[in-house]
Amino acid sequence: MFGVGERLAPGVTGRAAFALFCRTPDPRKLTPGERKAVQGAAGFMEGARRHCLTTRHGRVTAHEFRPEPSRCRPGTVLMLHGWRSRTEYMRFLIAGYRDAGYRVVSLDLPGHGQSGGRKLTMVNAVEAASAVGDWFGPFEVVVGHSFGGAVAVNAAAGAIAGIAPLQTERLVLIAAPSSLPMVFEGYSRMLNVGPRSQDIMADRVRQISGRPLGDFLGDRQLAGLPLPTLVIHAPDDREVSAEQARAYCRAGPHVEVHWAEGLGHRRILADKTVVGRAVDF
Repeated sequence: MFGVGERLAPGVTGRAAFALFCRTPDPRKLTPGERKAVQGAAGFMEGARRHCLTTRHGRVTAHEFRPEPSRCRPGTVLMLHGWRSRTEYMRFLIAGYRDAGYRVVSLDLPGHGQSGGRKLTMVNAVEAASAVGDWFGPFEVVVGHSFGGAVAVNAAAGAIAGIAPLQTERLVLIAAPSSLPMVFEGYSRMLNVGPRSQDIMADRVRQISGRPLGDFLGDRQLAGLPLPTLVIHAPDDREVSAEQARAYCRAGPHVEVHWAEGLGHRRILADKTVVGRAVDF
C-alpha cells in the first residue's frame, strides 16, 4: 500500500507513515513476556510515589523512588525507558541508584506504562522530560535506554524549539540510537515508504519540532554539549547497531564507552556489571 501511495499520493502516504511511526502499542494488550515482567516488578513498584504531571500534549506519570534515610545523599537521577517499555523494565538500574543513596525519578513516556495517550514523538517525550525537570530537577544524571537515551540527549541539548534544555550534570546512554534520520530510513525500508513520502515525513518533523530531521544527530548534539557521558552498548545489539554507539563516542573526549558483550538490546538492563558501571559513573 505504501508503494502504491508513493506513486499516486505521496502526501497522503507520507502523513500516514508518520502517524503510524508515532503510534504506540496499546498498553492494555501486553505480550506474555511483558505481562510477566510487569507482574514481577509489582512489589518493587509499591515502593514508589506516583506523580501525575500535565503537559501540552497530555498527562504523564513519574515514579519517585527514595533511598533509606540513613543512606540518602544529595542528587536526583532521572530514568527514561525506551519504545514499548516502561518504568518496571528499568527496575534494576533504579534499584542500583536508589541503593547508592540517590533519589530516582522514572518517567513513563507518553503512550507507555501509566502515562496517557497513544502517540510518542521526540517532541512530546522531551516536553514530558522537561515537565519532570521542573518538578524534580536539576539532575545528577539522566539515564536513558534505547529511545529514552535519544530523548536524554535531545532534552539536555535543548533540541526542541521552545523547550529549555534539561539541567543535568551527566548522561548515561544505554543501547541508544544516535541518528534519528537513520531510524526513519530503517522504518521506511521496512514498510516500503518511498522517497517522496519520506520527504513528507521529514517535513512533519520540521513542523512539530521547529528543526529539520537532519539536525537530530546525537554525536553532533553531544559535541556541542560537553557533559560527561557514558555510553553502554552491546556489540550484538540487533535493534540499535553498535555503530550508533561509536558515533556518540566521536563527539569528543567527554564521552566514554563500556561494551557489554553478549547482552543484546534488553538483557543489558538487568546485568549487574552494567548497573554497577552506570552507578559508579
